[in-house]
Amino acid sequence: MFARTFGRGTRMTHAGVAAFALVAGGAGPVTAQALFESRQLTPAGEYTSGIEGPAVDATGVLYVVNFERKGTIGRLPVGAARSELFARLPEGSIGNGIRFDPEGRMYVADFKKHNVLVFERGQSAARVYFHSPRFNQPNDLAIAADGTLYATDPSFARRTGQIWRITRGPGREGRGEVMSSERRMGVTNGLDLSPDGLTLYVSESNTREVWAYRLEGAKLAAPRLVKKFGEGELDGLRTDVDGRIFVTRPPQGRVAVLTPDGTLVREVQLRGKSPTNLSFGGPDGKTVFVTQADGRFIEAFSVDRPGREPCLQVRAAC
Repeated sequence: MFARTFGRGTRMTHAGVAAFALVAGGAGPVTAQALFESRQLTPAGEYTSGIEGPAVDATGVLYVVNFERKGTIGRLPVGAARSELFARLPEGSIGNGIRFDPEGRMYVADFKKHNVLVFERGQSAARVYFHSPRFNQPNDLAIAADGTLYATDPSFARRTGQIWRITRGPGREGRGEVMSSERRMGVTNGLDLSPDGLTLYVSESNTREVWAYRLEGAKLAAPRLVKKFGEGELDGLRTDVDGRIFVTRPPQGRVAVLTPDGTLVREVQLRGKSPTNLSFGGPDGKTVFVTQADGRFIEAFSVDRPGREPCLQVRAAC
């Protein structure tokens, strides 16, 4: 069975990772909760108002940007009630979205310096994976099974945005290009792929719309409006293994759950009123972690099906 690095110098199989999460108590509070009922995980004020990310590695550790001050990444170990410092980003960099690839690399959208940074597995120092002066401000990331990254790149001033496609080059750097689309986008924000990897879903903050695009290389083909919400704005977006779309709705303080055709399944009421982003994790991939600018803490709720991305990292858990 394929092994992952856990902490420093310890190797664990996928089964061992899941077993550790159960023994460590990370699953206890999660599974004891009713489905879709959110609870606060960390103390208020641990993070800045730029709390974002979040992403879970193959061992179940949660990573969130801007711990205590800007330009940092915090982590919440399995079963812990408080975050701890994981890393400081290079001088002047401020992170936003985080994602892990199937090999355990962690990518960070650095909106301040127009980069996508990467932490190699087991490392706590970042390097530039991709940079372009054409970036407005890279915001959120999604990752395909083959390691291809997709990045939202909003322009809040012009009330529009674009999507980048970033593939791994022959060396250690990424190669990026702006994806073409037949429609002018709104302020692109959250994004994720369908379970089969053929469709990209994108939330737009200012239009309050979720759009679906068929992926054809660097082309966003056949744009389809999935859902338009009547008020507020939209932020982070993730999908589960059934293709349902989870999208944060600040300032409503909710996560909306949609089917791929746009049917609203439910809305999950949160503890805070300004959710910025969300990610699936937990020992079975059925915990949704939400970052809250209102209160600057992390909250979570249990769901009935695992997320798409945890299943890329720990396939035995799904």
